[in-house]
Amino acid sequence: MSEITITKRQRSYTLFLLVVVFTSSHIDRQIVAILQEPIKQAFQISDTQLGLLTGVMFAVFYATLGMPMAMWADRRNRRNLITFSIATWSLMTALCGAAVQFWQLLIARIGVGVGEAGSNPPSHSIISDLYPASERGTAMAIFALGVNFGVMFGYLIGGWVNEFLDWRWAFVAAGAPGLLIAVVVRYTMVEPPRGYSDGLTEKPVAPPFWQVVKLMMAHVTIRNLLMASMLLSFAGYAAIAWVPVYLQRVHGFTTGESGTVLALAIGVGGGIGTFFGGYLADRLARFSEGWRAWVVLVAVIVYVPTAYLSFTATDPFWAAAWFFGPATLGGVYLGTNFAMLQSQLPVEMRAVGAAINLFVLNIIGLGLGPLSVGIISDATVASDGVDSIRNGLLAMIFIMVWGALHQARVGQLLVRSTRY
Repeated sequence: MSEITITKRQRSYTLFLLVVVFTSSHIDRQIVAILQEPIKQAFQISDTQLGLLTGVMFAVFYATLGMPMAMWADRRNRRNLITFSIATWSLMTALCGAAVQFWQLLIARIGVGVGEAGSNPPSHSIISDLYPASERGTAMAIFALGVNFGVMFGYLIGGWVNEFLDWRWAFVAAGAPGLLIAVVVRYTMVEPPRGYSDGLTEKPVAPPFWQVVKLMMAHVTIRNLLMASMLLSFAGYAAIAWVPVYLQRVHGFTTGESGTVLALAIGVGGGIGTFFGGYLADRLARFSEGWRAWVVLVAVIVYVPTAYLSFTATDPFWAAAWFFGPATLGGVYLGTNFAMLQSQLPVEMRAVGAAINLFVLNIIGLGLGPLSVGIISDATVASDGVDSIRNGLLAMIFIMVWGALHQARVGQLLVRSTRY
């Protein structure tokens, strides 16, 4: 392996760039959520079709293509793959603004998913090579802030550009900066040697894809971790996609108003929750490894009642105010679970392992979470009118509790593994 030495400054700068990349991906991914109502009016489509647009069609291509791209990342230059991915999703986001028919918008959103497929797995792999296991939870939590920052800027850009111009220009404003980010990544990011943080002296050989799958399925801790992350993302992505619609349709918020409220709730509140989730997991693990998972369990215990109060509120102020609970706590699992998975996997399997994890999260979570809320809303609209959207959101609370049970099991397994 190369004798390269990475300074602390280079390490921090690389993590910063990866946060910027992750933020860009979530601006482009989530901006459609704040624009669903004007898009629905422009194309005269149903909530189920909106669920396809925000969830399953994007997720199928994003998650499926993530695995071959991750195999590339475990064998080739990860920085160059990330550069190509940013340029692709940014261009396709801008093209969403040119759609004149629903199917054209759907194809452009698929293009965004294709681009984003090549970013996350190599980013996880690079962070794991830069930070040792004792610091990995905090580093992954910092990286995961890209979700919160992305939602924040996506909602602000989408909400207010739509108010002053229209929803088409919102897509252009979201996509264009990513092309500049791609150039910065290509020419300034450090590509660390594989296994650098683990002190490996020889470059590890990446195994065949199915060998990684076999190991993950045989590993009881990883199986429960995948289930927990899948279910938590199912409920989380559903809330991100539909709470803007809930505030606009039921409580009369404009796109700008709902975008501002949710930018503060998910961007600021969620950022605090995401960071401290990983930070506390690293600190509390000194007392018991189980706390790497149980931090998320505690977050869900607080999440559930505040989500219920938000989704059943009759007053617009309280609907928004109570949502700060789920917004702050809904992303706690991101950094902690990403870090636990990377620490459970051998170095040579980390990019593909991350891609398999993201495949499960996104096919089930991102793909079916928003779609399920749309289906429940359409199924109950005849009896409940605009309140039908509440039914779908309330159903997600049960999914969150189910995920928490698997998270608790992961904690037990981590404790057991450290006793021997």
